[in-house]
Amino acid sequence: MTIGVVTNLVKGDGIKIITLSHLEMTWNSRKNFPALLVRILHKSKLRYYGKPHKKTIEPYQTYLEVADSSGMVSVIMWNDLCPEWYKSLRVGLILLLQNYSVKRSHPFRRQPDPVDPHMKIISTMEICLNLRDPPNNIVIIPEKQLKPDWKLPKLTNRFITRSELEEMPEKATCDIIGVLAFVGRVQRSKKKDHGEDFWSYRWIHIADGTSEQPFIVQLFSTSQPEVFENICPLTYFVCTQLKVVRNYNQVPNLLYLTTTNESRVFIISGHRSQPYTYDSKVKNFIQWIKTKTDSGVKNAVIGGYYPYPPVPETFPKYSRFIKADSLLTAISEVRKVIEDLQYREQKRIAVQGIITAIKYIPPNHSAESAPASETLRSDSQPSTSQASKRVHHHERGSKRSQDDRPLGSSYFQFAPFILNLCAKRKIIQDPCANLIAIPQPHSPASSKGSKHRSPSPFHRRESSSSSSTGKSRRTAYDRWESQLWKDKKFSLRDHLHYSHVYPESVPRKFVLEYGKFLAKQYNTQPSKYIPPEGKQPKLDEFQSARSLGHFEVTILGLNHEIAIDVAFLPMYSPEDVRTSQIDTFLTCMNYSCVYPPEAPGSGRLSDIKEVAGDIVKAAAELDRVHIICILDICNLGDNKVEVCLQKIYTPE
Repeated sequence: MTIGVVTNLVKGDGIKIITLSHLEMTWNSRKNFPALLVRILHKSKLRYYGKPHKKTIEPYQTYLEVADSSGMVSVIMWNDLCPEWYKSLRVGLILLLQNYSVKRSHPFRRQPDPVDPHMKIISTMEICLNLRDPPNNIVIIPEKQLKPDWKLPKLTNRFITRSELEEMPEKATCDIIGVLAFVGRVQRSKKKDHGEDFWSYRWIHIADGTSEQPFIVQLFSTSQPEVFENICPLTYFVCTQLKVVRNYNQVPNLLYLTTTNESRVFIISGHRSQPYTYDSKVKNFIQWIKTKTDSGVKNAVIGGYYPYPPVPETFPKYSRFIKADSLLTAISEVRKVIEDLQYREQKRIAVQGIITAIKYIPPNHSAESAPASETLRSDSQPSTSQASKRVHHHERGSKRSQDDRPLGSSYFQFAPFILNLCAKRKIIQDPCANLIAIPQPHSPASSKGSKHRSPSPFHRRESSSSSSTGKSRRTAYDRWESQLWKDKKFSLRDHLHYSHVYPESVPRKFVLEYGKFLAKQYNTQPSKYIPPEGKQPKLDEFQSARSLGHFEVTILGLNHEIAIDVAFLPMYSPEDVRTSQIDTFLTCMNYSCVYPPEAPGSGRLSDIKEVAGDIVKAAAELDRVHIICILDICNLGDNKVEVCLQKIYTPE
């Protein structure tokens, strides 16, 4: 195989060129194919198709979408050719292809749409490049040697601004540029329900200055690990070939972008040689960045539990997108679901039950706090788990009782159950709301520029033993348990404790000085161990971006024999305090988890306890009400499991 860069490719060099449209009409009757002179318009992710029983040494595959003046066609590269050429073949390059083969295209593969709507898409054939059959000749032609009579299409982008996204139709493709305001942790989901292959992805927010709302992007791994694993907040970021996902028929409205098979991502160090730098919207963004102050630094967020996309407001709408056999999970089966999860795999399930206890954990409170179901227990009485182990240990492997079976969806006519609480507070609900994290209360001494030897974002609450008056006041707002729970908690067959909130579950204020450390904490485990340099800080030393703390919620199964403790992590918006809107424990889970810059003059809020008290009161109003809870479960590794309450559906 000949590999190289053409230094003098001029008309008359003796190389016979055929256009793609002519090749489409004649390839069936040809034995030898003339050379192709094309430009790369898209490059797909690298696909590994190896199987244990196959002996292919390097079983890789990737697609290139190439075009000339007559149309666009797919080029598929196989096996050994992929690791040799994948990084070299950038989008926009001009290629001279010789000694290739042609075959009918795959009937179920959809080609990406060309930027030019007048360009012909050739979907009846594919160009195949293989190292040996036949031995290919791939030549890269420098852009400066491009001749006008070749009539190759120009590489163009489809950049949009955040303000323009609102008008984009479903499934439209676009490119975006902006600064990263939030970078979520790396998570995984199975490609197939019972398969062993996973998609790796993370959620990110990108601001471009044209809207108060950021782009919300589900960023899947794009065969660019050097970018995917090293993105941090405050980085200038470009994503291409994103697909619009929207649903305005649910509350909250759904609008985000997701990567496609042809998406590419770039960070600031990769911009200089890219052709998109000449785009007018890219230039406008660069001008906006020059006018920005450093206010974005203190509002950047990284990692933590991110409950997106939000579930619809009613259970019938939720059930439309879930297979019937996996619509509801019995509480007795939750442990099995958790045990089956692989590292960083996240799964969403629905369980039926009754909320019987809730406990508020203030921000930055000790991680060793007892769950709500155990807090109000007398010290002289055995724990629920101990009692169940002694008395009902033999029942754990038995079949669930009839009362624990999920009820049919027809039993409930679900709708959001709004409780009118006498409070002037609102938990995040509208995805279009201006969502803001409350600033932590700082003392004057601590707020003045002390050096970051190590971050000191923790602000401890006052000791619970400070006074009996304080204790009684705290008991009034921060916990509740029902009479049903008092009657049943010592006779349970099983009690699952998953309300613990680990440091990895908490989104953190991004500290630029410790950017590499924070990025490492929220990435997956590296394939190669690199010993840390010097003394490393601990993740829980960094300030939380959640200002309200969290709640530990106990859900009792419908059979009153099994219970589960889960965590509830709400976000809080001081913007809504000024509008005196009223909301509840139920609708507060319709939030969109956006972390935009702080509003000017939002000030300090000392009434977090009052907001927490409202949520506890709302939970108490659900006493003995049969509900469906949407739970997000994630295996964090190191025997740590995160189980978070995302939404509650109640009967109308």
